[in-house]
Amino acid sequence: MDKDIYLTNVEIIPGKTIKQYLGLVQGNSIRAKHIGRDIMAGLKNLVGGELKGYTELLSEARDEATQRMIDDAKKMGANGIVNVRFATSSVMQGAAELFVYGTAVIYGENQ
Repeated sequence: MDKDIYLTNVEIIPGKTIKQYLGLVQGNSIRAKHIGRDIMAGLKNLVGGELKGYTELLSEARDEATQRMIDDAKKMGANGIVNVRFATSSVMQGAAELFVYGTAVIYGENQ
């Protein structure tokens, strides 16, 4: 993950002053299940437990979507993103979208 941009899920950056709000930034990733994961998930569904294949799938999607949001913010000249939120939705049977959004900002040191 990119270390040049500070991400937070609140409206402030602790110890910093937000100097300018640049606007909404976003990123998304749509991932489809694959047959190998489906077979293992079906077996795991019988006995219970974590569906690790799907956990990995969503983790990869979250990382990719977040990096796309960061890239969007960098194009605007931001060095921070506040109010970061994640959402998921089903796009079609067997495919899900992970969506991340926030507000790009320019922040500096407290006076």
